[in-house]
Amino acid sequence: MAKRSGRIRSWAIVSLAVYAVAAFGVLLAPVSYGNIIDSIWEMLRGSVGITFGAGWIEFAANIALFVPLGFLLTILLRNPWFGIMLGIAVSIGVEIAQFMIPDRQPTMRDIVSNAFGAGAGALLGWLIVVRRERNAGKVTR
Repeated sequence: MAKRSGRIRSWAIVSLAVYAVAAFGVLLAPVSYGNIIDSIWEMLRGSVGITFGAGWIEFAANIALFVPLGFLLTILLRNPWFGIMLGIAVSIGVEIAQFMIPDRQPTMRDIVSNAFGAGAGALLGWLIVVRRERNAGKVTR
């Protein structure tokens, strides 16, 4: 079991490193994603008849972007609160850094959506950890 736990931990570390490079590339790139969001919104509005605003697409994208962070941190640290709190801390750090990047607009809404994503990922990670431990007979009631 210890060997399996070590493999899971190694997998989580490597995955977290790959995720960090990709996420920071998206989050700190000196480009505005407004045109991409607007294009997606126009496509959904025209083909599916979506009536909500483009801001909701960005909100959902920010949630999706932080799910892996909460998930991987929870798997690695074995505590969902660490996944959530570190996800929020990273989000705040990124939003502060965006003040110095042209064409980027940091917002509290981004922090909220990122926190939701980290929380959802942490919950998924915790459910998987708890289930595995129960299946292995480690968790007692």
